Amino acid sequence: MQADLSPVIAATAQWLTRAFPASGGALASALCEVQARQAVTVAAWLRYPTAMDAALLGMAGPGGSARLDWVTGSDPAAAGDLDAHAWRTWVDEVVASWAACLLADPELAALAVAAVADGSHATGTPAAFRRLLAPDDSDRRAAALLRHPDLLAPVADLHQPHLVDLLKPGRTLIA
Repeated sequence: MQADLSPVIAATAQWLTRAFPASGGALASALCEVQARQAVTVAAWLRYPTAMDAALLGMAGPGGSARLDWVTGSDPAAAGDLDAHAWRTWVDEVVASWAACLLADPELAALAVAAVADGSHATGTPAAFRRLLAPDDSDRRAAALLRHPDLLAPVADLHQPHLVDLLKPGRTLIA
């Protein structure tokens, strides 16, 4: 049974960094990517809390980026991305929406990281999400678009109510 979320995490983080690119050079791109990947990892662990959930995702697939592209006004064909279209099929809309919520709202991010801290995905892995939870000035500058609440709103609003409901204080996740 495959319980590896890495294809979904990689594709969804890539989608976020393409939709909300870094402002600056190579270092800014790397800092932006790390922040996106941390947010997507937490969101994926919340969305697929058990090995069985992750295995089912591997069988059924996450759904792709079509609706996210439409919501953000992106046109992969116009950007010359048709040759590399396969990665877009591994983008998970709910995970992208939840990651956008976490990037825009530090309190929600802290709740989410606390919720996954004892989950099955974090077992045996020292998961540190510093760039998500406590970005420094260079992180903020690099990911100005990626963390801008108004720009993220169309994506975040897609599935924010479910995330907020999931993270209600006192509720435990299945893990």
